Amino acid sequence: MFRTIISATLFGLIQTMAHAYQPATAKPGPSEPGAASAERQYTFAWKFIDGDTMAPRGGTSKGAPVSLAAAPSSAWKTLQTAARDTKDHTAILAMAGEYRVSFDFIEVAGFTEQYQPSKPYQSWGTEKVYVLEDKPGFVSLQHVLVMQVVMDPKKPPQTMVTKHWRQDWQFEPKSQIVYLGPHRWQQIPVNAQAAAGTWSQTVYQVDDSPRYSGLGRWQHTGNYSSWIGSEGLRPLPRREWSARSDYQALLGTNRHTITPSGWVQEEQNNKVVLDQDGNLRAQNAVIAREFGFNRYELLTGSDFTQGDTYLSRTSSLWKLVREAWAQRLRSGAPIALKAAPDQGALFMPLFEQAESVQSDADLVKLKTTVSALVAAYFVPNPN
Repeated sequence: MFRTIISATLFGLIQTMAHAYQPATAKPGPSEPGAASAERQYTFAWKFIDGDTMAPRGGTSKGAPVSLAAAPSSAWKTLQTAARDTKDHTAILAMAGEYRVSFDFIEVAGFTEQYQPSKPYQSWGTEKVYVLEDKPGFVSLQHVLVMQVVMDPKKPPQTMVTKHWRQDWQFEPKSQIVYLGPHRWQQIPVNAQAAAGTWSQTVYQVDDSPRYSGLGRWQHTGNYSSWIGSEGLRPLPRREWSARSDYQALLGTNRHTITPSGWVQEEQNNKVVLDQDGNLRAQNAVIAREFGFNRYELLTGSDFTQGDTYLSRTSSLWKLVREAWAQRLRSGAPIALKAAPDQGALFMPLFEQAESVQSDADLVKLKTTVSALVAAYFVPNPN
């Protein structure tokens, strides 16, 4: 059975996104003393806190079993032999593929009096990363969730497809999108000297609205290829806004590293409190430090054809959406949204429109519709 997720069900899935499955059960083996049990599925934590108060939170639905690829990927092999001047580009393209994605986030330090750590976050999902665009100095990668959800153990799993996040990579960028604080972004110029030799990574949300960006250089050392971006402000993550109200943003960095079996994404984030202007609060601005580690492990034998079909069917619509956002940002003026796109469900009309698209028969009408839907995000005449 296949279905895309719409209306209230879609909203519920988008809230948790790839964090929709329970963590895979870890079973201790005879030669693995101290291995995690099903009740405690994390490898490092606040070990002197007794009981299960730090047991991870995360997805609640069940995912069907998957098989991991046994051999290194062809993308990995290509990267090992790539010429030096093409290695950055090749490493970015190596992130495309079909993956089991696991998500682990834990607060590692607190900076307030009588600090109590929050529960770690841990979950997983299945996702395909598509190459939307590939040209010299630019790569766009679209993530699409294609999840086999076990609704009833006695019935076949249901396939659920949802457009996920997007990452655009630009060599020596002339501009960068930055988050300014509550629901505000701006595209700012990048100094040519600062941009020399760097790649920017810009992350977009499920509706192609901006999220955050960073500039950094790829490092290639033998079989090791890794990129780390500059520190920047980013909105409260989806995994947190339903659980936390004591901070408003993350101030952090992003690292991507290619492995023989896929790639890993690391985040080092400070959880920060902002004032009404989007600046760090004068006193006690940093609540805690968070470490995130997300593994993209290549799959074999999984069926992602429904994701292929969805992206093919809706490609014209989402291209128009990307253009509408780019046009708004190109002016260089700050943009102000009515709310966080996911928290305020601003994305829902776009996803519902995507569900209704069957062909490219009337692109003129579709462009008008998309323009109106994106325009509905914005605060009229912001101060």
